[in-house]
Amino acid sequence: MEFLSYLINGVSLGSIYAIIALGYTMVYGIAKMLNFAHGDVIMVGGYVSFYATSFAAANLLGDEPSAGATLAATLLSVLLAMVVCTALGIIIEGLAYRPLRQAGNLAVLITAIGVSYFLQNAAQLLFGAAPKNFTPVVSGQLTLFSGQLRISYVALLTVVVCIVIMVGLTLFTGKNKMGKAMRACSEDQGAAQLMGINVNATISMTFAIGSALAAVAGVLLCSYSPVLQPTTGSMPGIKAFTAAVFGGIGSIPGAFLGGLLLGIIEAMAQAYISTQLSNTVLFAVLIVVLLVKPSGLLGKYAPEKV
Repeated sequence: MEFLSYLINGVSLGSIYAIIALGYTMVYGIAKMLNFAHGDVIMVGGYVSFYATSFAAANLLGDEPSAGATLAATLLSVLLAMVVCTALGIIIEGLAYRPLRQAGNLAVLITAIGVSYFLQNAAQLLFGAAPKNFTPVVSGQLTLFSGQLRISYVALLTVVVCIVIMVGLTLFTGKNKMGKAMRACSEDQGAAQLMGINVNATISMTFAIGSALAAVAGVLLCSYSPVLQPTTGSMPGIKAFTAAVFGGIGSIPGAFLGGLLLGIIEAMAQAYISTQLSNTVLFAVLIVVLLVKPSGLLGKYAPEKV
């Protein structure tokens, strides 16, 4: 039962990485930019949800709120976090990345790192450096096999949300008009513009969707590990980027697969090797995979035309 417990824990953690990695892979696949500030958008979503929930508990719910009122307040806090992070993603793209659309990769990379540090320091000034105790969106656990296996409802919710988002994004990019425009921009922005597609609006929509997903991931991440601080999104953001590269950056199924595998590897490494060495094992596996298959597990090799 211990192995099954570790596996479920890994799948839950991997689902969070997968949701974050979907934001990375969408932005890179369409705009060909590495948005390293994505992890800090996760942190912003966590803070918005935290303060919205705290305000509702202090001013709206009363001393003994019903389960329905608590659930409604939680859902509203998540929606508010999505709205704020969506607006933040659009602003970041418009102010920081759009002027560098034709610049080299190094300029974009330095700008992304600068935006990341700006968000972290702004959060420290606004919310303080002291960690906050985040209240999980759901509490309790499911007990199976006469108490030998316990699965938290947060873990189950995380897996379900990840699957729903994965299916929704796949249908959106395959069936929706804006989704098809995103695929066209991913193939060739110049040709897409000649066909009447508004490239700027399409890329802004990509950042908006990725940032909304970051808000959801931030709430789930803080529910999984209920400590919120200005650097909360840094390491999960790096790991999620690793998951996107692992699965094949630019591929939505690849981000999903990479996130799940990374979460399982991390959970197993913590359980059977060492908690301190789990990150080492994680990145060592990535190096091995990229040496064998440089495009990632589901990525496609695309030779550069000269």
